[in-house]
Amino acid sequence: MKCENLDSNITDCPCSYDPCSRKGYCCRCIQYHLKNNELPACCFTPAEERTYNRSISYFVKRRSN
Repeated sequence: MKCENLDSNITDCPCSYDPCSRKGYCCRCIQYHLKNNELPACCFTPAEERTYNRSISYFVKRRSN
C-alpha cells in the first residue's frame, strides 16, 4: 500500500535510527513499537530519542520526574 503522506512523514520524523525501514511509515512504526512494548521516537524529546530506549516504562519514568 502506498503512503500518501510519506514525504511529509519523512521530513517530520524525529527517529535518528537511519537504517530504519519504517521511517516515514507511521502506521508500520507504531505497530512495530507497540508490539515490542515500546513507543515510537515521536513520543520522546530529542535527547530521550537519542538513547534509543523506546520502552514504555522509560517514557513514563521521564514524564513523572
